[in-house]
Amino acid sequence: MTNEDHLNPPLKGIRMLDLGRYQAGPRCGLMFSRMGAEVIKVEALNGDESRARGPTVRGQSAYWVQYNSGKKSLAVNLRTDKGKDILTRLVKVSDVFLQNFRPGTIDVMGFGYDVLRELNPKIIMINVSAYGQYGPYKDRVGFDPIGQAMGGMMSLTGFADGPPIKTSFPLIDRITALHATIGALAALRERDISGRGQAIDVCLADTGFTVNEIPVSAYLGTGIAAKRASRDSGLGNPLGGMYETTDGWVILAAGNDAMWIRMCQALNKPEWLKDSRFSTRDARSENRSFLEQELVAWFGNRDMKEAVDYLSSFSVPCAPVNNVEQAAQEPHLHEREILVEVPDPVAGKIHVAGKMIKFSRTPMVVGSAPTVGQHTEEILRDIASYSQDQISAFQDEGVVGVG
Repeated sequence: MTNEDHLNPPLKGIRMLDLGRYQAGPRCGLMFSRMGAEVIKVEALNGDESRARGPTVRGQSAYWVQYNSGKKSLAVNLRTDKGKDILTRLVKVSDVFLQNFRPGTIDVMGFGYDVLRELNPKIIMINVSAYGQYGPYKDRVGFDPIGQAMGGMMSLTGFADGPPIKTSFPLIDRITALHATIGALAALRERDISGRGQAIDVCLADTGFTVNEIPVSAYLGTGIAAKRASRDSGLGNPLGGMYETTDGWVILAAGNDAMWIRMCQALNKPEWLKDSRFSTRDARSENRSFLEQELVAWFGNRDMKEAVDYLSSFSVPCAPVNNVEQAAQEPHLHEREILVEVPDPVAGKIHVAGKMIKFSRTPMVVGSAPTVGQHTEEILRDIASYSQDQISAFQDEGVVGVG
């Protein structure tokens, strides 16, 4: 490995203009930043509204830093002609343009794809929205829960005697951001071949259907719809549920036949392997009441760590059901740098999204979240080629903000 290899992250030399808001858009920008791209967060003069969103750590938004750390901030008033001229200059020298306004809004602003490709035929435009750039609901607005609801995922989450349940975190936003990231990387690769850019269209509703594609596909083929389980049947598999210990809960994910053999060995129940009641997954499901009773008793006499360590020694898939405090103290989180503590201009220091991908030769890049307009002067001078007098005039006229 040479020093040059070590210093070059995978996307060094790629520049992204990030006009994203909330999560699905900015998270894509964050992924590009972590892989070494120069990501310019284009925000209003008073800053992105997410800066004020809780929870906070010593005055800093933990929400904001997770999606925008490592980016550069350009504070510009895009309602002015001079502000639009600044963005136009940047489009000409950038590789990726990311936005997640309602379809049509970016066109009204003067930066639709037809305009962008005239300015820069090689640019990749990422469009993130609730329902897509076309389709029956394209003009509707929406956030993460609409994807969970429309695709049917919520209808299968929870128990039959309760309401549909959504996840406690924005699952659809996160997966949509990954779709956007993967699509943009593929478009950049194709550009190496064709020399031309293109527009990418990803949306929350599409993601909602993709996460539930197995039940929907099965219904389209058979007419039989999956339903939520009743409370007394759990997940239909006694080796695929949660069990209470003396100090919390443990989840088992040992549903197949190979895992069943390991579980019998771990519990010292070789006779179960010869019992016809448990010879197949379906048979075990039919006789789950007996197995449940045995497992409840076994887990009830152990704490979480003891149960997980012991079962793991037999290669039985299981894990503690951590609360937030326990998750924050997990050695895995810190040893693998999933969250990394960085300097912060408001909080002093704060943990931000870290190295979620490990490359064998090239590094991930984890930086601090910028203040509003922190890099405005640098971007205008070094990238957009404005003079210092022009930059000062922009500031005096309220076109840009300099942090």
